[in-house]
Amino acid sequence: MNNQQPNEATKKIDKVVKLLKESGSILFITGAGISAESGLPTYRGAGGLYNDKTTEDGMPVEEALSGNVLKMHPEITWKYLSQIEKNCRNATFNRAHAVIAEAEKFFKRVWVFTQNIDGFHRAAGSHNIIDIHGDMHSLYCEDCSLKLTVKDYSALQIPPRCPECKGIIRPDVVFFGEYLPPEKLKVLQAELARGFDIYFSIGTTSVFPYIQQPIIYAKSKNKPTVEIDPSDTEISSIVDIKISQCATQALDNIWSKFLNTNK
Repeated sequence: MNNQQPNEATKKIDKVVKLLKESGSILFITGAGISAESGLPTYRGAGGLYNDKTTEDGMPVEEALSGNVLKMHPEITWKYLSQIEKNCRNATFNRAHAVIAEAEKFFKRVWVFTQNIDGFHRAAGSHNIIDIHGDMHSLYCEDCSLKLTVKDYSALQIPPRCPECKGIIRPDVVFFGEYLPPEKLKVLQAELARGFDIYFSIGTTSVFPYIQQPIIYAKSKNKPTVEIDPSDTEISSIVDIKISQCATQALDNIWSKFLNTNK
């Protein structure tokens, strides 16, 4: 017989499972960390595409991927956007995205509030998604508002032109220096006003106030909060349960135990 006590992570996972069994609604807040496990590169840092201070065009990648440069020099923005898309092209959603999608079958209300533009949550099967920074596969013309959906950018000329009016096509994402879409913020506020029984923050450093807001709101309502991230973040000190594991490992363990307790 194994007399060892469960380790700290196991205890926390068991506590989360217990909370889930008492819940009817969940908000998942996700960031780059959940998709990094699918092999997506970051802009900077370990494995980053742009670790140098400037790009070959003499500007930081954040400037190259800004709304201002897109307007003045769309060929520059699309150059680096295409490089990023090419490095992400063969990646797909992972077990963490799949668990979040599966949760919709077991709970009355599940929403995903994500910073990611990769579309993995939708591909995994989630339906209630607030992709606050947009989706890189959705394109539109700024001149005539023609909308397009593309699987990848391999067939696009750079920069792409609208087939109807020859205007510049852009992805429906929030570039640096641009405002967040008010219609998506409105949906977020409406769902937060309804409230959730449990709130998860997964793979995000939570440096932006609008990403921290749901967790802070949950705390004000005495609702349980869970963070899944190997590193400490801006909200690690305020969440109820901090699981220092990668998203796929933690969510798969949580979900397996949850399903076993519901047999």
